Amino acid sequence: MKILVTGGAGFIGSHTVDKLIELGHEVRILDCLKKPVHLKGMPPWINKEAEFMLGDVRNKSALEKAMQGVDAIYHLAAYQDYLPDLSNFFTTNAVSTALIYEIIVERKLPVKKVIIASSQFVQGEGRYQCSECHEQFTPLMRAEENLLKRNWEHYCPNCGVALRWSWTDETHVAPPNAYALSKHSQEQQAITFGQRYGVPSVALRYSIVQGARQSFYNAYSGACRIFCLNYYFAKAPTLYEDGGQSRDFVNIHDVVAANVLALSSDQMSGKVFNVGGGNAYTIKQFAEIVRDEVQKRLPEPLPDPVIPAAYRFGDTRNACSDISRLKAVGWSPTFSPADSVREYVDWLFAQDNVEDILEYAEQTMKKLDVVRKSA
Repeated sequence: MKILVTGGAGFIGSHTVDKLIELGHEVRILDCLKKPVHLKGMPPWINKEAEFMLGDVRNKSALEKAMQGVDAIYHLAAYQDYLPDLSNFFTTNAVSTALIYEIIVERKLPVKKVIIASSQFVQGEGRYQCSECHEQFTPLMRAEENLLKRNWEHYCPNCGVALRWSWTDETHVAPPNAYALSKHSQEQQAITFGQRYGVPSVALRYSIVQGARQSFYNAYSGACRIFCLNYYFAKAPTLYEDGGQSRDFVNIHDVVAANVLALSSDQMSGKVFNVGGGNAYTIKQFAEIVRDEVQKRLPEPLPDPVIPAAYRFGDTRNACSDISRLKAVGWSPTFSPADSVREYVDWLFAQDNVEDILEYAEQTMKKLDVVRKSA
């Protein structure tokens, strides 16, 4: 097949391109090499066997040119950060998705499959249950007044006790910020337009994806990159809130396996699937995994994380995805967070241009009122 991968120079995109070429497909990449993610231009890992087109998915003519002659499309290009430039999320993520279906319909392109990259953030806080009255809840964002008082958890409105999080499936939707709202729009478009215009489409709702090639330069791009960079420079990483937030982490190679399965599986068409790691870790536990792995490469003892009782505005307390639906069609995660961190650290220490941008990123988020201090 001839396959277009938008965002194919990025983290998930480039690994997907490599696998598709390994499987014998002809691959075209459309990527604008947007800064700061691609701060130094063309990354060295772009597969030489892929056709590369420099262009923006928001530009209809560039997108239309890239879509000519392809049998399938992976729409992985996305704007993902923690900054309050709200319109950017929608123009890059949601509008580009609409353009893909618009071009398919206008030009009567015989595209056999469209695969959309979504995010666990669509689920927001997910589902919870009270250990006392056993009622189930789907709380929205935590109240700012509670965060200022360091009350990090969700509490039962009946009993007053802290709620326990539950594994959350694809039926739950509660996007808490612009990024999540734009990703939910992409899911809705894939399912609605795919069915309406007869284009088999799949939306994959990734948990926190980890592995080599994650950009150094976002203000926010995940715990693996942030903690590894801190320890690379022998600094103490910052844990927001109390470090007790629960997350599930998924390895890049497991994500690529899900991407490839979505291309061939008729069972997956017209549906949304969680792509997660299947096990939950607190942020504090994950920081320990990172420290242990980096410590193997440095002679001096690394410091403990700093917990300054600060928080990121709009962040979720817990986010853990139920992956039963995807496992039912033959996929299952095979890598652990330790595997992901090991791969990232190996890659990080092999780079010759690692820059300490941590202070800049932290100050940028504070300046824009993303990071806030509790009482």
